[in-house]
Amino acid sequence: MYDVVISGAGPSGSRCAEIIAEAGYKVALIEKDTNWRKPCGGAVSARIMSKYYPQLKKLNPHKFGGAILFSGDYHKIEYSWEKLFADTIIVDRLEFDTFIRNIAIEKGAELYDKNISFDFVVKDQKRIGIKTKTPSGIKEYLGKIIIIADGMSSKLAVKSGLRERWKVENLGLAKCAIMEGENNLDKRRMYLFFREYKGYGWIFPIGENRYNIGCGTFAEDNLKYNLNQIFEDFLNDPHIKQFFPKSNYKKIWVGSYPLSAKGVLEKSLCGDNIMIIGDAAGFVSPISGEGIHPSIVSGQIAAEAAIQALQTDDISNRTLKYYKNHKYIKKMIRNFKLKRSMVEFFYEKQGVNLDAMFQLAEKNVDFRNEVINMFFFNAAPSKDFFSKIKNLEG
Repeated sequence: MYDVVISGAGPSGSRCAEIIAEAGYKVALIEKDTNWRKPCGGAVSARIMSKYYPQLKKLNPHKFGGAILFSGDYHKIEYSWEKLFADTIIVDRLEFDTFIRNIAIEKGAELYDKNISFDFVVKDQKRIGIKTKTPSGIKEYLGKIIIIADGMSSKLAVKSGLRERWKVENLGLAKCAIMEGENNLDKRRMYLFFREYKGYGWIFPIGENRYNIGCGTFAEDNLKYNLNQIFEDFLNDPHIKQFFPKSNYKKIWVGSYPLSAKGVLEKSLCGDNIMIIGDAAGFVSPISGEGIHPSIVSGQIAAEAAIQALQTDDISNRTLKYYKNHKYIKKMIRNFKLKRSMVEFFYEKQGVNLDAMFQLAEKNVDFRNEVINMFFFNAAPSKDFFSKIKNLEG
């Protein structure tokens, strides 16, 4: 019997396991495949290294000191935070996830690889553990508290009764590749491309001649566009190809994956002896798709809730709701709701308002600063922000 059983050893699950194990509790960390690399850009805010994982310095990750944003019609906003803030880092998700998972193991969490969670162990109408499929058959892991951290496709999240299956209009679909070859990229900048459809693309240099490139759709445009096709179109777009003067580029790896585009499902975060964290709970920022930092924060706060519950011997929702009521979780929920509400406005008529916003930012320094504060520092737009954009469009 474990104190806590965690399904999913990605950023949220591993952080959660680390904190609970370090507090002296027995933790089972269940993972379907430790050799799986999640398809994503891999950009990680400086807060992760300074506040949660100073050990990341050992990896000597590639660093960014600024970003270049493009609208659907390729108007441009550049922003540099060099000498103002710590650098953003870019990570290979396989290397990053393995690194933080190993920290959890070093703190005492017990890892069970090649275990696919598919159901709960139930006794007297109470969840007391998790059932998994393994190469050697069905296994059961019993625990006082169960934490679901196994991503967007989690079967446990649905079977918990806390949330329903994701609807396609609440998802994002992304495809990316790690590629290698000569390029004209500024190695200190991350490149973000908003599209005319509901979606975005990115190019993140991860070394002298290696880069992560990808794009995706979200909401109802998942049904209007083929992911493989828009990925190829993105790679072959003349505005993208200008960064890549050669004809042959080596694909090191390629993959695709769904992500949340709705934001955190606040009412679905916890129940009696159970919590949902990370991607499985929607901790992915709408519009930008940033998920690593929110997921790690959710794992941290859920761990604190679990420790309190174990200390007081009260594993009910009454104690675990500390997690969903925490100020950091509430702040993320508010921020994600704001960004979600802006999606329809920005992408109206194939991104016409988004294009107008970039055009105005190119001409007006004060407005440009407001856009930067909104995208990079989660600031709320001013009361006349949207009317300025509409006036330009008109």
